[in-house]
Amino acid sequence: MNSNVSEGDDIRRTSDEEINSKSDNDNSIGDQRPRRKHYHRHTSRQIQEMESFFKECPHPDDRQRKELSRELGLEPMQIKFWFQNKRTQMKAQHEHQENTNLRNENEKLRAENMRYKEVLSNASCSTCCGPTPIRETSFQEQQLVIENARLRQEIDHISAITSKYLGKPVTCTTDNPSSSSARRLVSFGTSKKNGRSIDIAIAAMEELVRVARLGEPLWVPSVDRNFSLLNEEEYLRSFTRVFGPKPNGYKSEASRECAVVSMCATNIVEILMEVERWSNVFCGVVARATNLQVISNGVGGSHNEATLVINAEFHVSSPVVPTRESYFMRHCKHHVDGTWAVVDVSLDHLHSTSLITCRRRPSGCVIQDMPNGCSKVTWVENIEVEEGGGHSIYKPLITAGLAFGAKRWIAILDGYCQRVASATDIPPSSSNSNYLANEEGRKSLLKLAERMIGRFCNGVNASINNTWTTLSGIGNDSVKVITRKNVDDPTMPFGIQLCVATSFWLPIPPKRVFNFLRNLKRRKEWDMLSSGAEFREMAHIVSGDEIGNRVALYQDMSSREGKMILLQESRTDQTASYVVYAPMDPVYVNATIGGGDPNHVPLLPSGFAILPDGPTGGQGRGTAAQVDSGGSLLTVAHQILVDSSPNAKISMGSIAMANQIISCTVDNIKKALIP
Repeated sequence: MNSNVSEGDDIRRTSDEEINSKSDNDNSIGDQRPRRKHYHRHTSRQIQEMESFFKECPHPDDRQRKELSRELGLEPMQIKFWFQNKRTQMKAQHEHQENTNLRNENEKLRAENMRYKEVLSNASCSTCCGPTPIRETSFQEQQLVIENARLRQEIDHISAITSKYLGKPVTCTTDNPSSSSARRLVSFGTSKKNGRSIDIAIAAMEELVRVARLGEPLWVPSVDRNFSLLNEEEYLRSFTRVFGPKPNGYKSEASRECAVVSMCATNIVEILMEVERWSNVFCGVVARATNLQVISNGVGGSHNEATLVINAEFHVSSPVVPTRESYFMRHCKHHVDGTWAVVDVSLDHLHSTSLITCRRRPSGCVIQDMPNGCSKVTWVENIEVEEGGGHSIYKPLITAGLAFGAKRWIAILDGYCQRVASATDIPPSSSNSNYLANEEGRKSLLKLAERMIGRFCNGVNASINNTWTTLSGIGNDSVKVITRKNVDDPTMPFGIQLCVATSFWLPIPPKRVFNFLRNLKRRKEWDMLSSGAEFREMAHIVSGDEIGNRVALYQDMSSREGKMILLQESRTDQTASYVVYAPMDPVYVNATIGGGDPNHVPLLPSGFAILPDGPTGGQGRGTAAQVDSGGSLLTVAHQILVDSSPNAKISMGSIAMANQIISCTVDNIKKALIP
């Protein structure tokens, strides 16, 4: 690459200002120091040498600092400051990890508390089978009851699996003659209803495989014959419901999609069975996911027969579309024909809660390995969801299955597989000098961009984690705002952050909107924060098969005292498109493209989510009908660092300025695209 950020720059800065320089970018509003600080940018070699030395000796003495300064061409004081800041950074990372662990432990304790309450509410007398008053049961006895139920559940789970493979029942000897009534799932206390859970998992798996493979009359073609519809009457006649009847006020949504993706079956299964990774990969649909319980880790060192209990929230990248929360069991099986299947099925009928708005009938995917290292994936989404909710402009999109349906899930999976492959692809010819040739650098940059997209998606949705306040506008075009405080997460700038977002309809096809927003030459037509700056491309990676799928670094050439660098990813598939960007400190840029660890690079992304407004133009399996016709649903979001102090107060002037910025951005986009 012919544009290293450290070349030809005679501006000096001390090393202790490197980490804090991100607060001086053009995205910050509010009180700022009137005097700009001068910086010194270390080269990639200097950073790598000091990183290596730090691993061996984090506290160098005067002699070691002088030797390093001679080798690297730096002042001893710069070496001292760098090591001081590095120790501070490592301490912050360690504290962040501890806080994360404590939060996870807190979630587990909350889930445990729910289980204990379930135990207490369903406790019964072993003599008369009547309810047992809580005051007559000691805490130790309650713990023994829970532990006893857990052990019995494990025995029954193993027995059920063994019986299925042997073709005959397996009897387990216990000291309790009523052991059949004691079969329980760990997650749900000792309720008698939960004895059906293992049977439900097996039945759900069998149903998923059949639904994925059957044709008519279960699946019938749509009017335009571009996709299949589930025949509800045939479904209810062919399958025994794994849970009770559909609640009043709920509607059914079902879809099926098949595609060949460039990843082997076992790798796909690992993504699906690791809840945090599943949530990150499918961040365009999954707003939040918690692994409440691991019922089984699988057999034979694989995910075969692994079973989890998950609470998840599904979303559209817009603050005006309500999320869907579901409480379900995920079961994985490796079939004798070599195919893998992962099925989800709701459990809220066994553990009722008013927060659940979405019930998952047996849904998931069947994965078949192919000889070329690819996999054929058949995805089924079959759910019951509350009717109503959300703004009318998004209803055609949701009804067509482009927001939550199988087409959306499989498009995200296919795009992820393409990005993974692009990290190791052979670079194009040397005529394209901006292509990032370093394979480790490509992996680091793609990983950083993946986190940026996930942070953006989770920051602009209507999840319970986001409490939005309406600033201006009426109905669909209202501007919403939320404030966040970051005190311990090194992956974001520390301090007070302000996010403003709005969603609106454009009478322009999604492809045209996407190409306009990702076009570097036309950026100044809408970007209010760059003040008409001229950007040039430093490096890029092609991250998918679709035109426009790329990750790039752009450098502001009009800045006098310090060049701003933007990390931008533009990605598109047949269901959605994104253009997301974030400013980066040059030190982190050099470290990332040199193959360094991007996990603690602070990012505060802004950008756009572009969705089709519905199944216009005979939309089907191809992308042409979606991107070349119809209108677009555009969500615009700016995330701004207001103050680097987490104790600062946000003024009404800052909020008003943010409102004005996003309103002007929307007006500029409409002016540029609408004739």
